[in-house]
Amino acid sequence: MNQRSHEVDYKIIGEGVQLVEIELDPQETIIAEAGAMMYMEQGIAFETKMGDGSDPHQGFLGKLLSAGSRMLTGESLFMTHFTHQGTGKSRVAFSGPYPGTVLPIDLKKCFQNEVIVQKDAFLCAAFGTKVSITLNKKIGSGLLGGEGFILQKLQGDGLSFIHAGGTVVERQLNNETLRVDTGCVVGFESSVDFDIQTSGGLKSMLFGGEGIFLATLSGTGKVWLQSMPIRKLIQAIAPYSKNSNKEGGSLLGNFLER
Repeated sequence: MNQRSHEVDYKIIGEGVQLVEIELDPQETIIAEAGAMMYMEQGIAFETKMGDGSDPHQGFLGKLLSAGSRMLTGESLFMTHFTHQGTGKSRVAFSGPYPGTVLPIDLKKCFQNEVIVQKDAFLCAAFGTKVSITLNKKIGSGLLGGEGFILQKLQGDGLSFIHAGGTVVERQLNNETLRVDTGCVVGFESSVDFDIQTSGGLKSMLFGGEGIFLATLSGTGKVWLQSMPIRKLIQAIAPYSKNSNKEGGSLLGNFLER
């Protein structure tokens, strides 16, 4: 298969709060979610476009439908294309919307050159990568779980970068089944079957503390999990907010509020 995605070099910077720095040769392009760019060096120009640009022959209506479908995931209608228009090498960096890990995925090494990720996981990718949505056909996922019904599909033969909360765990399933907290699933190869099921008996669901539903990943392929999804992060910091717990502030903070 001929490489159609741009071949980019990269460096992951940081530990607990990571960003990815992409090194571009002249005329190389990286596509990213609107607002994800942190900094860029001289020679790089950016342009906001409708769609990912993976199909150069796609008409306006096709671009509109493709971009419009992304709105179902809560993402922007537009994507930003960063192109190195100078000489030598130049760099552009991207960071996630909350603390976490940036995970590079080489799509040409994935099953059928594609990976399925949660709707807010995509960060950036080499130009030529197709970013679309996919609906989970499992009734349980759509009606019960809430999370994982609308997913993003990344297709291509280049590098794609996704953002996850906390630490990322990569698991290789070999005709196995893994049950996971619904919010902790970041992505999986399309060879893996994804469903959401009840977590157990009524007593366990009400008093177990693990939630009413669990994600079930089964089959053969890679899955990526995150230790701190945004839902858990919000729950962890909510008791310390000024409005929800007046006793959570410091003495200095209480003094300044007077």
